[in-house]
Amino acid sequence: MTTTKKKNKKNKKDSQLVLRVNKEERDAFVELCEDMDTSASREIRRFMKEFIAEHSEEE
Repeated sequence: MTTTKKKNKKNKKDSQLVLRVNKEERDAFVELCEDMDTSASREIRRFMKEFIAEHSEEE
């Protein structure tokens, strides 16, 4: 298996997180992400990774 295939398996997204948010905030967030040439999903995943890293150090 090539390195790329191994990396893709490691980073495979196999779960969903469903949350309810205010429509206006969601729309503003999605629009801002599009303006910044990123996706809302990417930014939420980035936040989660940073949050985990920050709070895992405290334990």
